[in-house]
Amino acid sequence: MIADRMKLIDASGIRKVFDLAAKLTAPLNLSIGQPDFDVPEPVKEAAIQAIRDGQNRYTQTQGIGELRQRIADQLTLQFGVTDPAVLITSGASGALLLLMMTTVNPGDEVVIGDPYFVMYKHLVNLVGGKPVFVDTYPDFRLTAERIEPHITDRTRMLVLNSPCNPSGVVLARQEIDDLLGLARRHDLLVASDEIYDAFCYDVPYASAFGSYENTILLKGFSKTWAMTGWRLGYAAGPAEIVQAMAMLQQYSFVCAPSMVQWAGLAALETDMSEAVADYRGRRDLIYDALKNDFETVRPEGAFYIFPKAPGGRAEAFVAEAIRRNVLIIPGNVFSERDTHFRISYAAGRETIERGAEVLCTLAREMGA
Repeated sequence: MIADRMKLIDASGIRKVFDLAAKLTAPLNLSIGQPDFDVPEPVKEAAIQAIRDGQNRYTQTQGIGELRQRIADQLTLQFGVTDPAVLITSGASGALLLLMMTTVNPGDEVVIGDPYFVMYKHLVNLVGGKPVFVDTYPDFRLTAERIEPHITDRTRMLVLNSPCNPSGVVLARQEIDDLLGLARRHDLLVASDEIYDAFCYDVPYASAFGSYENTILLKGFSKTWAMTGWRLGYAAGPAEIVQAMAMLQQYSFVCAPSMVQWAGLAALETDMSEAVADYRGRRDLIYDALKNDFETVRPEGAFYIFPKAPGGRAEAFVAEAIRRNVLIIPGNVFSERDTHFRISYAAGRETIERGAEVLCTLAREMGA
């Protein structure tokens, strides 16, 4: 009795690792893609106060006016976009689902850099589109030159993710401008997932928003303020698309959690630079620990690193790592290849050091 569309998706490999983690005793967990710090106290207090003030009912489908205006003002200040249309969503993932359902017709092609965030492929399939993967190995840089041969008369959308999950690559300003130029020439919609925008360590954060009118910006509060379970995100872009997404949200999510929207106002006023600096140090720690035993790209942002498994045998390597009580994610969750694996360094320094030691020892054994 299950709908045929469900055959086009499968259980997330990340969820499978989470389920396995529950069966292990004190594993060295380098798999979880969420900050290990807690929600800042001012944000918690704002949510509590909102609950006490009775902000517990449905809000407008598009979100409370105060938060939408605050985000719109920020986007205007950053990018010079006048009065951008903003929709508050149940996480950036909710925004992504609404966008795909609103803009992708059956048979439309959606161009995605490989490796990619796990949801992209499955959501495109779910709405009847066709994911078109652009191989970015070994440097993981999504460039206009790599994409151009994949453009057809069925291409509808280009998905960007910078800083990138799982590679940690941050696209430079010129790279983004080249990609937007390509999108303009082919009249493509650009979906720019910038959920990790605060986590840029070596190069300035460069956004795709504001330079090309057919860009939908997808952002959220889960990573920067550790609000993963609070489910708060937003989309901004062409009014026609944002309004259609809002109409669909009315018949699906209804609205983002009301008290969390009020807490979002406090989050936008909360400086997280110390946390970002700490994660920069963890990035250095994991990269320095792995670089002599693995072929890997030094991540520039987010909180992931995506090394190549010994001999390109990721499934076997990950299985053995888990047997040794180190939780990592196999690369085929994020890619059409199964040659790499993802580490999240959103973990304590001792966990990072001990986990890296086990992985390097295993790499030497399997590479021998």
